[in-house]
Amino acid sequence: MIAFTADAVVLDIEGTTGSAAHVRQVLFPYARQRIAGWFAAHRDTPLHGELVLATGASDEAGAVRALTRWADADAKAAPLKAVQARIWAEGYADGSLAGHVYGDVPGALAAWAEAGIGRYVYSSGARAAQRDWFATTEYGDLTRHLDGYFDLENTGPKNDPDSYRRIGRTLGVPAGRTLFLSDAPAELAAAAAAGWQTVRVQRPEDPAPEDLAEHDPHPTVQTLTEIQVVRA
Repeated sequence: MIAFTADAVVLDIEGTTGSAAHVRQVLFPYARQRIAGWFAAHRDTPLHGELVLATGASDEAGAVRALTRWADADAKAAPLKAVQARIWAEGYADGSLAGHVYGDVPGALAAWAEAGIGRYVYSSGARAAQRDWFATTEYGDLTRHLDGYFDLENTGPKNDPDSYRRIGRTLGVPAGRTLFLSDAPAELAAAAAAGWQTVRVQRPEDPAPEDLAEHDPHPTVQTLTEIQVVRA
């Protein structure tokens, strides 16, 4: 058991609270296959035009090509994340999709909530997609255990220390009293550079990151049950 004193816990999703395989093998292909159809279905809406412009394309066909190219490259592009979130929302609404979380996550969130510790999500996926993920799990709607969501559009890149400083200012929590959990070494390094406490989550079914340092400076756990957090 690793103990921390913190007022807020900020969580990554993919590979940390939910399966990386689910994201890559279920969610990404689901959205990619539906990009063209989604644009066709929303052709007469203001949102359609806004998203075409956001891709830098001059028409719908160009937007679809750009988004498909970004999807294939797993690009962290805001227009792609926006379209993915809307496609996934329709899938969550009709039951085609459900959010995946590991079995230790609901208990950890509930325990931190009972202890008065803030619980937040910071993911490359759009905030709407994050909420849908946690609202549709096999353990029920877990959004009741979460206090807020941060994404690339409203916060910035996850490898940039300034992104974590922005979150800290929004939360009003000192850097040293914020704990960040992620499976990505570069994200953890950025959070640590901003003064945050960090834990690397290495789920047994996921391979170790390619950029993992020989001497990992971050404490590592396989489940959230190995972490004890008490309020500062």
